[in-house]
Amino acid sequence: MKKDRFILMSFDVEEFDLPLEYKQTISLSEQLEVGKAGLDVIAALMQDFKIPCTLFTTANFAIHFPESIAEMALHHEIASHTYYHNSFKEADLLLSKQKLEEIAGTMVSGLRMPRMQPVDMKAVKAAGYDYDASINPTLIPGRYNNFHLPRTIYRENEVNRIPASVTPNVRIPLFWLAFKNFPFPLYKKLAIQTIRHDGYICLYFHPWEFTNISSYLLPGYIKNIYGIRLQNMLRKLISDLQKEGEFITIRDYLQKSPV
Repeated sequence: MKKDRFILMSFDVEEFDLPLEYKQTISLSEQLEVGKAGLDVIAALMQDFKIPCTLFTTANFAIHFPESIAEMALHHEIASHTYYHNSFKEADLLLSKQKLEEIAGTMVSGLRMPRMQPVDMKAVKAAGYDYDASINPTLIPGRYNNFHLPRTIYRENEVNRIPASVTPNVRIPLFWLAFKNFPFPLYKKLAIQTIRHDGYICLYFHPWEFTNISSYLLPGYIKNIYGIRLQNMLRKLISDLQKEGEFITIRDYLQKSPV
């Protein structure tokens, strides 16, 4: 393991409301149930490898599962994914931070917006966050085109911005959809290339991906790999990346390597 390279692995802990985008009805209780099942999988997997991660959690999810969030906070970083996953108002920046700190019993210093939607850095700073991880600095058709933004950590209005990692030069994204749609050897090669070039890699996934989502009406590129098969892929990725660097929370990385 290279002591001067780091892996920032994160998960968006949320209500599984994705089927609503594809006109499939799903109750809030089912959304929460799927999200909690995924969190249980991730908790066990992180424990198996004895590595920390950052959990961007909606306050709504934490309110429903406070014991689980408090327990995860003992070993991992709890950060904000705002209050609800399917709606947002600016006041949610502060309200979610306060509620998560109350439940987790730890400081919440980071934010990731649901679906990587834009957010005003002045409002993020005013709400008391130290960093924002709401940027995927690449092109995702139908979502965003962020080729104009920096691809590595930078500061904006006194807030550290932590983009999801993309490869050097051509900016191939390395987020959750790339992980399940690229051939694993290619994804691994690109991830290692990025770690060695940047000194770190910032990856994100969703706990619900690691459950059985086969019954939901989702596009093939979302549910082509899920559940145990995806769990095994993540285990292999973690094992391979442990040879390249140290797993660390985003908050701890920023303290170790200030921008």
